Amino acid sequence: MSSRSQDLVRIRPDLSPKIRATADSSSDESFQNTTLRPVIKFQNDLLLAAFRNYVIKHKGYFFEISQEKQIKYIENAIQKDIKFRNSLKGMLIGQFTVEEYARYIQSSSALNKRMMQMVVERLKDQLQLLHPVSVQY
Repeated sequence: MSSRSQDLVRIRPDLSPKIRATADSSSDESFQNTTLRPVIKFQNDLLLAAFRNYVIKHKGYFFEISQEKQIKYIENAIQKDIKFRNSLKGMLIGQFTVEEYARYIQSSSALNKRMMQMVVERLKDQLQLLHPVSVQY
């Protein structure tokens, strides 16, 4: 494993105590638990900032709608805005080791669905953190 790969794995949060791997786990599920979950957690602040910026650039009405509509907005933004979705995927894929990337490209379509669903759920669970950061003087 290269120095880059070792460094990337080292800086990720260790989620192994929280994740139960079973013999029944599929290859995609295993990749999700060993790579996607730690990378998404590591990139959490960047994902929040990217979504906040996306909302502001799209008129910012997200902040005035009900929580139920905000949840739908998050789902629609990530499912339907291909440029935004690709930007989020890039933020995550860029944190893969070369070995993980080789595994990812074998099943990228299925893994992309898992990845984006996990990001959607993470954003929905953190709605209160999506509101614009106010600067206090």
